[in-house]
Amino acid sequence: MKAATYVSAGVLELTEKEKPHVVKPTDAVVRMVKSTICGTDLHILGGDVPACKPGTTLGHEAIGIVEEVGDAVSNFKVGDKVIVSCVTACNTCYYCKHQLPSHCEDGGWILGHLIEGTQAEYIHIPHADGSLYHAPESVDDEALVMLSDILPTSYEIGVLPSHVKPGDTVCIVGAGPIGLAALLTVQFFSPSRIIMVDLSESRLEASKGFGATDTIVSTTTEEVRDKVLELTDGRGVDIVFECVGYPATFDICQNVVAVGGHIANVGVHGKPVDFNLQDLWIKNITLNTGLVNANTTDMLLEVLKSGKIDATKLITHHFKLSEIDEAYKVFKNAEENHTLKVIIENDLS
Repeated sequence: MKAATYVSAGVLELTEKEKPHVVKPTDAVVRMVKSTICGTDLHILGGDVPACKPGTTLGHEAIGIVEEVGDAVSNFKVGDKVIVSCVTACNTCYYCKHQLPSHCEDGGWILGHLIEGTQAEYIHIPHADGSLYHAPESVDDEALVMLSDILPTSYEIGVLPSHVKPGDTVCIVGAGPIGLAALLTVQFFSPSRIIMVDLSESRLEASKGFGATDTIVSTTTEEVRDKVLELTDGRGVDIVFECVGYPATFDICQNVVAVGGHIANVGVHGKPVDFNLQDLWIKNITLNTGLVNANTTDMLLEVLKSGKIDATKLITHHFKLSEIDEAYKVFKNAEENHTLKVIIENDLS
């Protein structure tokens, strides 16, 4: 089969690999129908995730058709259409039982990271019963792909731990796909103001269609802070989401948060940041970090079924698996190409 392979820093190739098969009774093999590219994949290609070794198939988001199941798989059968979660969960270890499957002792975020990922014709899924979800025909396939990662990530790591209340002011630093997903899901709690900050004017413009009330083109930390203070009567924001994963964007967050506010770090960081604890300790702020557990996927699927969220709005480009190299170029150069999420369709199987 063909698979999008991380060859070395900055190099991705569509290579020939052996088709996967069931190894353990709890395994499944899924034929990929549609996948996508995540900002984390770009971090891997940039060398920010050293645990991912050259030769690994990238990708941790997909929908597909079950091709094979092990004898111990009880919730899925051959022919089922499924959502592939970015988190592999055994459902029996210490962390899974404590609602932290992201740290599953035999799973967690391993697809496209520690094991072969989803940007391939076929995907090997360990612990299928805890790592797949049935894909309803009533929801658009491409919307379902957004349930693999960005919708639960934005909700679980950004929105829920921030305890957003009606009337709160929110700032989202990063208007990429994960920031826009946070913009969609934070509106469940009716904040009064949602300020988007980004370098890309096209993404900021797109964010207005997702519900942003204000946008700020990211310049220096001081200039962004001053604009946020102007919009919030000098107080700063109640909630700020870091959705990029760079020291400069984290610095913006700690400079715009209000007294009693909350910083939610959603971005994937590959470099150290300066944490201004000497200034923040007295402000009664809270901060959370985290890796998605995907334990809200069922709930978010019900939201998609209801039509309350149109996740297809996140998708701007479509490619075939045979065009994966071009898809990465377009996704990486988001400003030039006005790119949000891309869909990769398996045209080879």
